[in-house]
Amino acid sequence: MESNQNELQDDGEMTIVSHLSELRKRLILCLLVIGFFSTISYYFAEEIVHFITAPAGKLYYMHPAEAFFTYLKASFFTGFLISLPFVLYQIWAFLIPALTDDERTAVSFLVPTSFILFFVGLIFSYYFVLPAGIKFFLVFFNVDLQPLFSIGQYLDFVISFLMPFGFIFELPLIILVLAKLGFVSSKYLIKKRKIVILFSFIIGAFISPTPDVFSQTMIAVPILILYEISIIIVKYLLQK
Repeated sequence: MESNQNELQDDGEMTIVSHLSELRKRLILCLLVIGFFSTISYYFAEEIVHFITAPAGKLYYMHPAEAFFTYLKASFFTGFLISLPFVLYQIWAFLIPALTDDERTAVSFLVPTSFILFFVGLIFSYYFVLPAGIKFFLVFFNVDLQPLFSIGQYLDFVISFLMPFGFIFELPLIILVLAKLGFVSSKYLIKKRKIVILFSFIIGAFISPTPDVFSQTMIAVPILILYEISIIIVKYLLQK
């Protein structure tokens, strides 16, 4: 009896070890893929930096190594974005053995949809919000004050400005899942609209790369629009 219990314990330990080993292999694989695409991206770093800095125009670097490290950062950022579908697939492949058929169907829908929405948020931010933000900050230009953007600080500003929009655009998907599970309804969402308006500006103030009201508003407004879209989807598509 005792030997059987020891065997079961050994089997359990082997199962945990095998899972950890698989997780380690997938993490290493993800890092290798990110490193590979980051390396490839470095050969196009000049074009990537030119694309990212296009809304601001001419930039400068303040110390000798700033341009080099900016190219590295831009290459890694690009490599990560290119590798994101592969990373999401590795996460999905690791979790799928523990999921039921219904859960697998749900995950197979959620993973690509969340990926698409994330990139839609990045594109929306780059083409619509970022140029408006740059234009707003340039209104302080005059004879005594002239803009002199550092390329390193500008890239940090752009990344911190783009990434939140990628996650913000996941809002309809999150609400859709909650509605499907029965946690929220269209009436509940409408009832909580005023609270969402308040929290959208709080979130805008928290994740905004600058403390000005304009940047906070540019983050809060898309949240409110996506929230209203979510209400429409829940009410008319899910009939809840």
